[in-house]
Amino acid sequence: MVSKQLRVVVTGDGGQLAQCIKHLDPNFNHLFYYKDRKALDITDANSVKTVLDALKPHVIINAAAYTQVDLAETETDAAFAVNERGVANLAAYCSENRVKLIHISTDYVFDGASSRPYLESDATAPQTTYGKSKRAGELAILDAAIPAFWIIRTAWLYSIYGKNFYKTILNLAQSRDELSVVNDQTGVPTQALDLAHFILKHIPQLNPQNSGIYHFVNSGQASWFDFAQAIVAQNGLKTKVIAVSSAQYPTLARRPKFSVLDNSKLQKTFNYSIRDWSTALPG
Repeated sequence: MVSKQLRVVVTGDGGQLAQCIKHLDPNFNHLFYYKDRKALDITDANSVKTVLDALKPHVIINAAAYTQVDLAETETDAAFAVNERGVANLAAYCSENRVKLIHISTDYVFDGASSRPYLESDATAPQTTYGKSKRAGELAILDAAIPAFWIIRTAWLYSIYGKNFYKTILNLAQSRDELSVVNDQTGVPTQALDLAHFILKHIPQLNPQNSGIYHFVNSGQASWFDFAQAIVAQNGLKTKVIAVSSAQYPTLARRPKFSVLDNSKLQKTFNYSIRDWSTALPG
């Protein structure tokens, strides 16, 4: 018996996760529609209805987000427009039209004060406008009567696409003898291709019974300094990486000191093994 081909709308086309999904989609028997903000403005409920009514998706992957962490402190309305109102519009559409939703969230919903990896059930306490807007988006989904949904929190996402720490360090290391990188913030570098693969492989399994919040990050943990060292070594570069305090690089938005997410719930629920961050680097 041949399974029904799923119609999947991916928002945030042009972003690194959407590009990773696009890179992998030929390996999966789903029908994909990629939409950037011009083609689908999730902050506009009329745009959401018009575009999605025409496509009649079975599943929406919301990879659209306002992710400028520091700029969000001064562009609060813009951050909440995309990360809360936009998500609420998608959630309302999914509820009214019986469409499933996969939404990407963040480690910034936590305060960064934990001494152990965060569980999905831990209390949220976002410390930044970005984190608060992303948590508001999560709540919009939880408050909607969506037939099936996953809220997937990830962190330190990188790939060969878009703007990210991996590409920044690689570019700088190719032109400098030394790099200074903070060593007092701990998280998990997460390969966006790994997240994309999990989503595409498991879309057919999304149902009311496994709906909820999940953490997807690569296994293990690292500081930004550790991550930078690994990038330099993986690419055979000789650049010296120097550990420094985050106090030497003040930012408008407060970064979490510790934002390791526990991924065991996802691995157990879907019998899916997530590789260690140190084995996921390109090169």
